[in-house]
Amino acid sequence: MTTVDAAIIAKPRKHFAESFFGRLWIGLTRSPAGFAGTVLVLAIVLFSFVGPLLVNQDNPTDTTQIWTSPSAEHWLGTQYEGKDTFTILVNSGAQPIWVGTLAALMAVFVAVTFGSIAGYFRGRIDAVLLQLTDVTVTIPQFLLMLAVVAFFEDIPPWGISIVVGSTMWAFLFRSIRAQVMSLKEREFVEAARLQNLGASRIVFREILPNMAGFIFVNFVISVNQAIYAIVGLYVLGLMPSGTPNWGLMIHQSWGQNFYLNPVALPFVVAPLLMIVLFTIGLVTMGRGLDQALNPRLRER
Repeated sequence: MTTVDAAIIAKPRKHFAESFFGRLWIGLTRSPAGFAGTVLVLAIVLFSFVGPLLVNQDNPTDTTQIWTSPSAEHWLGTQYEGKDTFTILVNSGAQPIWVGTLAALMAVFVAVTFGSIAGYFRGRIDAVLLQLTDVTVTIPQFLLMLAVVAFFEDIPPWGISIVVGSTMWAFLFRSIRAQVMSLKEREFVEAARLQNLGASRIVFREILPNMAGFIFVNFVISVNQAIYAIVGLYVLGLMPSGTPNWGLMIHQSWGQNFYLNPVALPFVVAPLLMIVLFTIGLVTMGRGLDQALNPRLRER
């Protein structure tokens, strides 16, 4: 192999290492905790979305199998209706994850849009958005969610994501605004202004790509917060009980005192364990992403 051939082969690897996904992969693999958290999150996502395709969906009520201990046939035993607990656990994970992710996407989108506009244009529009943010922050988030959910009966899952997402954007808004205000004074933004590229192109093509790591890390944090809020609404019994959900399992365990029955412990502990593991995975993955995408931490 000649020197030219070796250079051609090495060039794509260097390009990948310098790209966003290349830095992401290198940073996550360099951090054992971040990589372990990513694997844990992916495993739970596969468990929740692919698992229902693999388990037997025929999970009938069997009064002769009420509260049986774990066995080869029922890995986590059965619950109060004689249904397989493991099957219920598998089918209950998808909704809190995708609803929480949708709520986080909405919150981050609103925060990035408003924060970019306020930080770049300043003036009256900045004052109006800051005032709107102050009003939103002063309203207790969880009480607002309780009021909206109580007002709308049988709210669909996407409606839950809108309710949760609409209460989460204000805190991220200020961080995005401050980042945009800092980046707009950089030389590359001044050069883009001299070329008359237009405000929208400067914001979305020059400024925001330089904040991709910061936005992505905050998105992961927002997913964690949204899932906690959604599960909390189910635990309080304020959400429709038609769709399987980890929060609904916890609500049933608490409301009917299943935790006092030793045989019922798998039904009580399993959803709590899944939520805790997913939260730990998101937190450690977020730290790994921060190390991968934050230039100051990446140089250490």
